[in-house]
Amino acid sequence: MMKIALPIRFGIAASGSLIAYFLILSFVGLHTNIFYSLFNGVITGFAIYEAIKYFRLQEKEQFNYGTGFKAGLITGFVATIIFTIFFAIYATEIAPEFLAQLSTQWFSSYASFEAIVFFTVAVMGFATTLVLTLSFMQLFKSKRKAS
Repeated sequence: MMKIALPIRFGIAASGSLIAYFLILSFVGLHTNIFYSLFNGVITGFAIYEAIKYFRLQEKEQFNYGTGFKAGLITGFVATIIFTIFFAIYATEIAPEFLAQLSTQWFSSYASFEAIVFFTVAVMGFATTLVLTLSFMQLFKSKRKAS
């Protein structure tokens, strides 16, 4: 059984960082500019990298590509799920005008916009997680020679 406490902790820390970054952007009025969301990949990537690195140190000889890959996926998925839940609460309860502002800036129609935005946030997070985990595992895979 894989120990998942470490990746979950890193995922929670990453989601806290993502939420803090989003709130900072909202305080300065830049949260409707979707180009600032590119930095979310940096935050998530750092958490995934660190989770795999510390998981490798924790597992020592038992560490392999599969366990490292699972650690990275769990980290990113936990961060994405928590951030998506926060984003949905923010957009519907805390600042209901946010989606209207985002819609007028980026889209011409507002019909079914909420579900599309929440789905897009989740898919972007999951895709970023998968790509970054695959990339980072190239750094952490074992250097065994085939004989």
